[in-house]
This record gives sequence, structure tokens and C-alpha cells, in this order.
Amino acid sequence: MPDPTGNWDVSIRPAGWWPGVGLRDVWAHRDLLYFLVRRDLTVRYKQTVLGVAWIVLQPVLTMAVFAVFFGRVVNVPSDGIPYPLFAYSGLLPWMFFSRAVTQATASLVSSSNLITKVSFPRLVIPTATVLVCLVDLAVMCVVLIPLLFAYGVPVLTWHMLLLAPALALAVVVTLGISFWLSSLNVKYRDVASIISLGLQLGMLATPVIYPFSMVPERWRPWLALNPLVGVTNATRSALFSLPLDAASVETSVLVSLLLLVSGVIAFRHLETNFADVV
Repeated sequence: MPDPTGNWDVSIRPAGWWPGVGLRDVWAHRDLLYFLVRRDLTVRYKQTVLGVAWIVLQPVLTMAVFAVFFGRVVNVPSDGIPYPLFAYSGLLPWMFFSRAVTQATASLVSSSNLITKVSFPRLVIPTATVLVCLVDLAVMCVVLIPLLFAYGVPVLTWHMLLLAPALALAVVVTLGISFWLSSLNVKYRDVASIISLGLQLGMLATPVIYPFSMVPERWRPWLALNPLVGVTNATRSALFSLPLDAASVETSVLVSLLLLVSGVIAFRHLETNFADVV
């Protein structure tokens, strides 16, 4: 409130046990969020020969390797889908997730100069990193269209309406895990080193190179606790008009929302010490 002279008194108090989610602050700093996304995109492709083509080359080359070794040599089943398409559809959410989590985990530490000098909601930093990787995902989806036409897969089907919710679910789980890991990495720097091993094991626990139907039925509920399982199943159901495994998707939705809410809360509790330890 202003005093009789018209001046405002501002009181700064430490956060209580419930720091709040802070989404209003993030929205108020949306210009900063846009700037960070634009900066990261510019820096990533500045002085590169192939530029945005790097986004396409990695999944396409990975798809080709998987198609040769798992599709032809090992002869892994693919639910009647041409194996190159089967592999690429699994790589779409997985590569977005792995890139975003890896980069977001290190985002706070790499932005230490900004954190120690400027006051703003720290949630903006890992969120911007995930949004940058979302641009990569959009480019990968565009590349998928000619692949579908090449293999004669119908594109204009009502199942395609499921693709946007499936990928949105991938964004939710990625943000939740990114908030957890980025905040922990500020204090425990070995978190970033563990991520590489965790992602390698995580890919084996996600039906990227094999169909979910290949998993014994008694293990499926446990495997579905990995939220990327439901995302991958929903993505393939949307692209290839396959029956949707509703149980795995429902589990993924619940786990993803739990990760997002708990990740934001944990981040808000830990961010009070970021400037001191980053």
C-alpha cells in the first residue's frame, strides 16, 4: 500500500512451505521464454553446414540402422507395419524425450550467469529447452509424411486425430522429468552423468524397436508405468490405425500428470537455493 506521500512500500518475505506453482510468473515472463527459445535455436544452427538437416539425419539414419539389424537380421515383428515406419514412429517421441531431458537437465547449470544476476521464474529455463526440442519434433513429423506416402499408408484417417494428444502427452512427461532432473542437477552434478545410462536403459523399456504386443501380458502393467509406453502405443495407433491399448495410455496419462505436478512443486522448493549453489 502507498504511504501518505504516495510512495509504495514493498515487503519481501521468504517463501513458506508451499511456494506455489508459479505459472502466473512464467506467463508474465513469456517474452523471456520466447527470447530463450529463439536464442537456443539460433545458436544451435549458427555456423553449421547442414543446419536444420541435422534434425532429420539422426532419426532417418537411426531408422535405417534399426531396419537392417532388427527388421531384417533379427526379424523383430512389427504388427504388420513396414519395419522402417515402425521404427521411425517409435523414434519420434523417444528422440524428442531423450534430447529434451538431456539438454534440460544441464540447462540451469549452463545458465548460471543469468540465474545469479537476474530475478525471474527459473521454470522458464528448462521449459524453453523443451520447447526448442519441440521444434525438432515438428520437423521430424513433417519428414514422416513422405515416408507414409512411400509405403502406401493412408494419411487422412480419423485415427490421425490421436497424434496431437499423443505427442502432447510426450511433452507433459518430458516437462515433468526435466523439472525434477534440472533442479536436482544444480546441487548434485552427477545427475547429468547418470542421465546417459538411464536413457539407454529407458529405451529398452520403451517399445521403440519392438511392439508392445511382444511383451508377455503379465508384465505389461508394470512396463506401462513407463509413461513413454503409452505415448508410443498411442502414436502408432494414430499413424497406422491400430487398436489403441487403452490401459497403457491411461497409465501413461496418470504417471505423466503426477510427474509434472510433483516436478513443478519440487522445482519451486529447490529454486530458492539455485543462485547460491549453481
